[in-house]
Amino acid sequence: MTRPALVATYRLQLTADFTLTDALDVLDHVRDLGVSHLYLSPINTATAGSTHGYDWIPPIAVAPVLGGIDALRSLRRAAAERGLGIVVDIVPNHTGVEDPRQNAWWWDVLTHGAQSAYAHFFDIDWDGDNGADGKIALPVLGGPDDVDALEIDAEADELVFYEHRFPLAPGTPHDDARAAHDAQAYRLVPWDSGVIGYRRFFAVNGLAGLRQEDPDVYAATHELVRALVAEDLVDGIRVDHPDGLVDPVGYLQRLRSDIGDDRVLWVEKILATDEQLDPVLPVDGTTGYDALRWVDGVFVDPAAETTFTEVHQAITGDTGDAGWLHGAEHRRKRDTLHTLFPAERARLSRAIRAAARDAGDVDPTAVPRPELDDAIAEVIGRLGVYRADYPVLEGLLASTLDSVRDARPDLAGAVRLLAATVLTDGEPAVRLAQVCGATTAKSVEDSLFYRTARLVALQEVGGDPGRFGVTADEFHTRVAARASSHPRAMTTSSTHDTKRGEDVRARIIALTAHPDRWRDLVETMRSQTPPPDGVTGLFLLQNIIGVWPTTGAVGDGLRTRLHDYATKAIREAGLITGWTDVDEAAETAVHRWIDDVVDGRVGAEIARLVGDLAAEIEWVVLAHKGLSLLVPGVPDVYQGTEWFEDSLVDPDNRRPIEWDASTDHPKVRLVRSALAARRDHASAFTSAGGYGPLVADGADADRVVAFTVGADAAEVVVVVATRPGLRASLDVEGTWRDHETGEIVSGTLDVGATPITVLERHTKE
Repeated sequence: MTRPALVATYRLQLTADFTLTDALDVLDHVRDLGVSHLYLSPINTATAGSTHGYDWIPPIAVAPVLGGIDALRSLRRAAAERGLGIVVDIVPNHTGVEDPRQNAWWWDVLTHGAQSAYAHFFDIDWDGDNGADGKIALPVLGGPDDVDALEIDAEADELVFYEHRFPLAPGTPHDDARAAHDAQAYRLVPWDSGVIGYRRFFAVNGLAGLRQEDPDVYAATHELVRALVAEDLVDGIRVDHPDGLVDPVGYLQRLRSDIGDDRVLWVEKILATDEQLDPVLPVDGTTGYDALRWVDGVFVDPAAETTFTEVHQAITGDTGDAGWLHGAEHRRKRDTLHTLFPAERARLSRAIRAAARDAGDVDPTAVPRPELDDAIAEVIGRLGVYRADYPVLEGLLASTLDSVRDARPDLAGAVRLLAATVLTDGEPAVRLAQVCGATTAKSVEDSLFYRTARLVALQEVGGDPGRFGVTADEFHTRVAARASSHPRAMTTSSTHDTKRGEDVRARIIALTAHPDRWRDLVETMRSQTPPPDGVTGLFLLQNIIGVWPTTGAVGDGLRTRLHDYATKAIREAGLITGWTDVDEAAETAVHRWIDDVVDGRVGAEIARLVGDLAAEIEWVVLAHKGLSLLVPGVPDVYQGTEWFEDSLVDPDNRRPIEWDASTDHPKVRLVRSALAARRDHASAFTSAGGYGPLVADGADADRVVAFTVGADAAEVVVVVATRPGLRASLDVEGTWRDHETGEIVSGTLDVGATPITVLERHTKE
């Protein structure tokens, strides 16, 4: 089968309510948008009731609830008839174990312990000093005395703790539940004991880490991938969270060998602001959070930074700028490591001490455990990347150790111990990399980004809210570099993991052109409806603006969504309540405040603001979407975002799509036009080194983003006016044809009539 040229992808979230068969019904719509590939969420069998598929379970097969392999074959045929390819999302790092009965591999390990045929599949801590006497610690109890609540289901031969069920080893007597528990290969421990017997996905107990470095594990977990390739049912693969693996480079090399060079391979790799995707990785690029930051950032008006900083300081007591965030991130990582990952830290510490004993260069007994724990926290707090063991980051870990040594001379002995063990290949280096990534994710985007609110649109996965936007020069530099190194990298604007949908972020960013109105609105909030907590109020206020209807009032459905979002946001922040220590009074106060805001003077002022800026908001939304679709690489259209959208964090962003909505819509028209231009010049947008920045003239030149694409010569000019009514022009050499209007342009182009202008090289006949 000839593979479709890469133009754009369209992400579909598959569930029991939207299956592979249901996807057949939207193929014509997707084709008419101009995309080239369907991009499917995980298709493997998942835990019963899963709404996302990332908790997959064996056996390795296309999920029956999604229609099974026959439904995928039908979708493949129907898509191919329309010129569409298929990309699927795979999850190598972990498998679902929330209900052990549903995962045959995990059930067998719990039954037989280290003797199980699947014991080496999982990254289990079997060490006798693991806090559970070498058994698999399962954190499910409410407290130590809960072992007295255990029961035995003799008929099922299972140990029962309320809704939880666990297997009993063959021959276990049924007369004493506690004695039966003590005889198992696992030990049930309190959820807050700081003891857990296996590596997890971040801090999710229901997702157990797999050992892809083991050839048997790789072979067993990639049966479906190999089958899909053998039958030519897919044109590409998206890899979820490779940073969790022992050896991401080696894993991706094996995967590339399995799928071949003709299929696209994208990785969900979160890059720090100035981090480069390692060129040794045999991939086409990331899934695009790096590009999301640049596209969002270039719409921010830098002149508003002072006002937004002052407002933030007045309400929260801190600036929310780069300096504050740097310190806050360091502190948050230390706290997160202590509260969420003590077991992982202990396992790393044991690996470090064992490696030092074997090497004999440093005496590990000379370093007290608290000192080593402190040094580990300092290193992770300062690294600034998910993991530092990629070849392109060579030297970063060593320099970080030096900075810890300089800043904390009291940790000199522990730093020497770390330097002797984590700077060479081995278990300490791997454990450090894995716990660093988990700690970073849970500290930054899942915590710190809910604790600050200078401009919440920048608080996104891979974002850098300490930088108040991105200049046009930085945008061009970063896009050019990515276009050169990974010309087929994905560009994303909304995903199942974004904290706010693209239009919500664009609307909040549009506020930066009106800093005085923002200041006035916040003053109204403070005087008329003061929030129960300053940063929480400022954070939620921006999100309320981001989803407020452009016409009419907030209806019951949106109000409920705002309350659901607020509950998640304040628990993630962990400032006034939390997931495990819920403060009902504090949460009630926040929900009462939301209703007061919506129904009171603040809500009326938000309605006026949104109404006054409605035309400008639409302009920015369209310009933002157009730029994300027209930068070099492969843009992704997340399901439903071809229409105006108001999604917040998951699960809100996985709501059912109104597929019968009218396509006579300004955003749909823009998507079709932009992707038609890409399709007409497919190679120009995905060729290495074909990017050329253009500089506008005029009073508002710095608010224009313009560039050319083309491998050998400029084929297309893209011009984006980030705000309406700009006073700017662009000199274009040669003769060009406006892709949308057909108008011939030569010499000077006035910028500002439309959000997006696409010019094609015109040859006179």
